[in-house]
Amino acid sequence: MTIGPDYAETIALKALAWLAGDPDVMAQFLAASGLAPAEISARAGEPEFLVAVLDFILMDDGWVQGFCDNTGLAYDQPMAARMALPGGAQLHWT
Repeated sequence: MTIGPDYAETIALKALAWLAGDPDVMAQFLAASGLAPAEISARAGEPEFLVAVLDFILMDDGWVQGFCDNTGLAYDQPMAARMALPGGAQLHWT
């Protein structure tokens, strides 16, 4: 399923809210990103930051399932959102 950039950003913001609701996963995100908690809200509107949020969640199938189950999204939606944001186009090597 192809989605547009605006909806992709909405999904990424939902993913950020899901991260914020799980202190353990949020701590891992902060450690991986090097961001301070105060920086999160300031960067939430930046497409590059939203890409990082989706990339992080997509690293673990359990996180994808937890996020999607929590928000009612289909399991393929986080990847579809990632592909709709900057740098997300799939590369074809053939």
